[in-house]
Amino acid sequence: MKPEIHMNVEIAGVEFKNPVMTASGTFGSGAEYGEYVDLNRLGAVVTKGVASVPWSGNPTPRIAETYGGMLNAVGLQNPGVETFCQRDLPFLKQYDTRVIVNVCGKTVEDYCQVAERLAEESVDMLEINVSCPNVKEGGIAFGQDAKALEEITWQVKRYAKQPIIMKLSPNVADIGEMARAAEAGGADALSLINTLTGMKIDVHKKAFALANRTGGLSGPAIKPVAVRMVYEASHAVKLPVIGMGGIQNAEDAVEFLLAGATAVSVGTANFANPCVTQEIVAGMEAYMEQYAIKDIRSLIGAV
Repeated sequence: MKPEIHMNVEIAGVEFKNPVMTASGTFGSGAEYGEYVDLNRLGAVVTKGVASVPWSGNPTPRIAETYGGMLNAVGLQNPGVETFCQRDLPFLKQYDTRVIVNVCGKTVEDYCQVAERLAEESVDMLEINVSCPNVKEGGIAFGQDAKALEEITWQVKRYAKQPIIMKLSPNVADIGEMARAAEAGGADALSLINTLTGMKIDVHKKAFALANRTGGLSGPAIKPVAVRMVYEASHAVKLPVIGMGGIQNAEDAVEFLLAGATAVSVGTANFANPCVTQEIVAGMEAYMEQYAIKDIRSLIGAV
C-alpha cells in the first residue's frame, strides 16, 4: 500500500491541488491542449496574456530555435478581454483546476481596465506581466524600474478583486529590489522569471532571425539563472513565489521548490511535449514516494 502524500499548496489564500501550473503564452487558454492534457490534473492553468483591447502582435518571423531553448517576439497577440471572457473563460470553468489570468498592457490604465473587467468573473488570481513596455515612460518595461513596479502594483490592487501575482522580469541588476518593490505595492505573490532578452542572427542570410531583432529567451538554457533568481526573491520578501524558467521534468520542478518556490509554471517544454505538465505532476508524486515525503510543502525552501 502506497503511503498517502499531500501535493496541495496555498498561495495568497487560494488552494491548489498541486504546485504545477502552465506558463503564460505557452498554453493558450487551455483549449489548444485539451486533447493532450487532462486539465483536471493541473494545479492551475495560466492563460495567455489578456489586454484591454485586441493586440495583433509583432510581424513575422517571431519564433527562432536556439541551443537549449527558443527566442520569441510574438508580441502578446491576444483577442482582448471581452473575447476572453465570452469564449475562453467558459471553456476553462468546465475543469477542476484553478484559473489564473495573465494581464498585459502598455499603460497603467490598460492593466487597471482588465483588472476591473475581471473583478466579477470566475477567476482565481491575476498574474500581472510587468515585462511590457511602458509607452508613457519611453518604452522601458514596468518591471525594470522599481518605482514604476511599485506604482503599477498599487494601482492594479485598487481594481482587482482577486489576489495579484506580479510576474517579474529577469532583465534587471537586482531581482531582490524588484521583489521588494512589488511587495511594497501590495502584491499577493510573485512569479519569475519571465524571458531573458536575446538575439539570433542568420549567418547565411546575414539577417536577424526575428523581425523584431530581439526576443525573449526561454527553455532549459535559462534554468540556472531562474533558480538563482527564485532563491534570491524568496529570501528578499515574505510573499509566496511561483518559479519558472526551463522546467522540463519533475526534477527541475522540485529544484525550484527547494530554492524557495511554492509552485512552478511550465512553459517552453509544452511545445516539445504537449503532455509534459501532467507528466511532471506524476513525476513529483513518484519523487515524494521515493523519498518518503508526505507533504510537498516540506520541500519549499529546504536548501
